[in-house]
Amino acid sequence: MAETTIQSASSLPPVLTRPGRLANLWQTSRRKPVGAIAGAICLSLIAVAIFADGIAPHAPDSIDHPRLVGPSLSHPFGTDNLFRDIFSRVLIGSQISIGIGFASVAIGTVAGTLMGLVAGYFAGKVDLVVARVMDVILGIPPLVLAIFFLTIWEPSFISVSVAIGLIITPTTARIVRGSVLSIRTLQYIEAAEAIGNNSTRIMFRHVLPNVVAPIIVIASIQIGNAILAEAALSFLGLGVASDTAPSWGKMLQDSRQYWETHWWVAVFPGAAISLAVLSFNLFGDALRDVLDPRLRGTA
Repeated sequence: MAETTIQSASSLPPVLTRPGRLANLWQTSRRKPVGAIAGAICLSLIAVAIFADGIAPHAPDSIDHPRLVGPSLSHPFGTDNLFRDIFSRVLIGSQISIGIGFASVAIGTVAGTLMGLVAGYFAGKVDLVVARVMDVILGIPPLVLAIFFLTIWEPSFISVSVAIGLIITPTTARIVRGSVLSIRTLQYIEAAEAIGNNSTRIMFRHVLPNVVAPIIVIASIQIGNAILAEAALSFLGLGVASDTAPSWGKMLQDSRQYWETHWWVAVFPGAAISLAVLSFNLFGDALRDVLDPRLRGTA
């Protein structure tokens, strides 16, 4: 009898254990190597922005350098027309470019999420009003809308972030609204209403947690767009950069007359913008593939 019990126990299939978070992260990185590399670059850019003051070898407004010297060991990115070290200015410039990128995405994501939640949950006339407001914003070219906003309010870190956040809001609102509409009629929402929960509690306690995934994805993608928008505004003279606090777009604007004769004054700030935008977009695409159940498990 004992032998039979032992044989029965040995014939049972092995117990499957769920992989840990590090194992899941490694598996995801192997399935999405481009997204993993882009994510590592994004983290590196954020780290550079945080510690730029300690990393930069020179002060951004220091003029104790030769004028318009090409890349060298002492000046890896060369110097500009005002005797300043471009490498140090690119590092310090990440603080404004990436800082405004994250701040504007935070503003646009919060505003768009709230509007999408309200429009999707209440539907009807509320949805119609929100949709028309979003259509008005989308009907104006994004850069023109930001310029109009900044001509009314003097450019500052907050006003530029709000202007770019206003551009981001409609896209986020539409995505959140669509996600809310897909779960609005599910049984657990009807059960929450039946037991007496008010609309605010249902939206933030039961609906919002189930639309977090698309919010995270669109926010990660919009960071790159926000950095590009900030660079465009700075290039047009509507940014907040200064000699002591440069931005990548302002660096391009300051040296535009030397692009043809001294390539490095445009290549390195432009490469920083391109790298940031491309990295955040690729990371957002990979994040979408991981968080979307319909795409999970695809190559």
